[in-house]
Amino acid sequence: ALISWRFVTAFLFINLYFLISRRRININGRNLKPLTRIAILNPIIYFICETIGIRMTTASESGAFLACIPVASLIASSAILKKRPSKRQTAGIITTLAGVLTTVLAVGATASLSVSGYVFLLGAVVLYALYSVFVEKADGFSSIEITYVMLAAGAAVFCTLAVAEAIIKGSITELVALPVKNMGFLMAVIYQGIGCSVLAFFMSNVAISNIGVN
Repeated sequence: ALISWRFVTAFLFINLYFLISRRRININGRNLKPLTRIAILNPIIYFICETIGIRMTTASESGAFLACIPVASLIASSAILKKRPSKRQTAGIITTLAGVLTTVLAVGATASLSVSGYVFLLGAVVLYALYSVFVEKADGFSSIEITYVMLAAGAAVFCTLAVAEAIIKGSITELVALPVKNMGFLMAVIYQGIGCSVLAFFMSNVAISNIGVN
């Protein structure tokens, strides 16, 4: 429910931006395989793996796994884009990883020993790394076009899943009314939808497109 409302809010917001700014996205007749591949990797499969993995493991475990994303991205860039990182870039990535792990473990490491959870978290790490690489490879598309398709895919897939789940549970009215009845839920949806989805995805795509994965 949270993820579906998050992406529906994000998709509505970015369309509102285009309406007010009178800008348009024209992707008709173009090869959409690069955008489709990116959207499938992130947000669709990535968010499924991350959500399940976090639920099945402890906070320290999931934090430690997700901290490995920069390292995985560096490896994916070397393998797929054939761009070997410089010594300074490698040192920076290792320093970042060490800093995040120190921060995560400082609050107390606990273990769930959930092999399934570890597999899903590892999948999330790999998927995000591949997403980063394929954003850099999508030369013919702007960052705003990539972001728009990502948000549209997230809204379509997660909204469908949430509605299907609500129908099975007989709670479709509750799903629709959640943002109205629960102020905390509404604030979370606005923050995640606009801040963590529209703005963060867009800035991430701009950064990768301009300075590369490494």
